[in-house]
Amino acid sequence: MKKYKSILWSLIALATFNACNNENYSEPPVEGTPVITLKSQLTSAMFGDSLTFNATATDAEFPLSTLKAQLFFGTDKVSETVIRTKQNGDYTGKIFIPYLANIPNGAATLKLILQNTHFGTTVQDISLPLTRPDYDHLTLVTAEGKEYTMARTGLYQYKVTANFSQKVKAYIKAPKAGTQGNEINFGWASGAITQGTTNAITFSNSNAGTYDITFNTLTYAGSPFIKLLFGGEEMTMIDDNNYKIEKNLTTGQVLEVAGISNFSSWWIDPDYFTKDAQGKLTFLPMSGKYRITANFKYNYFIVERMTGTGLATLADDGSGAVWIIGEKIGKPSLSNEVGWNTDKALCMAPVAAGKYQVTVVAGKGALGNVDPDAINFKFFHQKGWGGEFGETSITSKSTDIVVIAGGGNLSLATDKKLTVGKTYVFTLDVTGGKTAGVLTVVEK
Repeated sequence: MKKYKSILWSLIALATFNACNNENYSEPPVEGTPVITLKSQLTSAMFGDSLTFNATATDAEFPLSTLKAQLFFGTDKVSETVIRTKQNGDYTGKIFIPYLANIPNGAATLKLILQNTHFGTTVQDISLPLTRPDYDHLTLVTAEGKEYTMARTGLYQYKVTANFSQKVKAYIKAPKAGTQGNEINFGWASGAITQGTTNAITFSNSNAGTYDITFNTLTYAGSPFIKLLFGGEEMTMIDDNNYKIEKNLTTGQVLEVAGISNFSSWWIDPDYFTKDAQGKLTFLPMSGKYRITANFKYNYFIVERMTGTGLATLADDGSGAVWIIGEKIGKPSLSNEVGWNTDKALCMAPVAAGKYQVTVVAGKGALGNVDPDAINFKFFHQKGWGGEFGETSITSKSTDIVVIAGGGNLSLATDKKLTVGKTYVFTLDVTGGKTAGVLTVVEK
């Protein structure tokens, strides 16, 4: 009991001590009244300009600390300059006026904030009219370094007409404007045209030849960009070579593709589509949600099954998706081999409940999409490392063609080679669950 009483009295004493300390504590006093006397006339500026200001900073009682210049577009602080002010006197600073999209001409607020070492502060607000430069021209700079003059065709609107290739990688350069103006570069970042970068914008037309490249310095709208339609809906650009769409598809659905000038030469994945004489595609697998990616590097559609907003995985009952990762297989050909890069995993087509299929042609390089001499890939539960079919969870019913090697990797049977030019259909049956996969390989 004495022990607990001792602890109690200690806690009471500590609480009393803290209470006393709190009563005696106070914020350091704010003292002094700094004075700002603006010496320069700040009447207007341009977006993209650098504004110089001159001010006399004084405090009769205490040493000065800092003079800050802050620029506000509405309530948003968009630029700031800080000057150390060790003594009374004249100070000169420069603050950048950012060039941003969709900001109309109008008044910004320039705040000059002078503070002394005792936290005494004076704030002076200056209304600063800003205008967007109306350039007489812009310059289109290609990745090869060639420059084209973009003529002004209207307020903020510019255009160049020339004989271009189907894709043009370039950035756009605006000249200096204003008394202390800065060149403004417009390039590609985060899926859109923006200022302050020379990352190439990939302009793309349906065909090579003479066409216009345009740009608006207010909205940052540019053209041309290929407008791809898949099944009547526009695909979204991922990067220079890939556009995607995610949508529900039904077995037997007929889909029109628009915006691909060389579509007649595209490889059509036989596991997912057939194409008729008019170029229309018929969807073959089970109905469901899919991500379709138009890949312009290899001219084909990557098709991946989805669940909700993510890529599908294999469920315990065999529903979902099965993925292929490994060597000696690729789509549309071995020139695009999957390898052990999980980003390139192939999604097998779900042809029936619990049954997944991949169709390949034996041949090397661009002549086929499975190596006729050797294979070394395996089936996974997801697009990435994790669940997989090991040697105890899969068996082969076609051991005269493919056997299950160590770790569940697929291998050609001893002394077996695939016939170059022949088609082989690999079907994985997981109706018995994902621990009891059965592989069948049929030569056609």
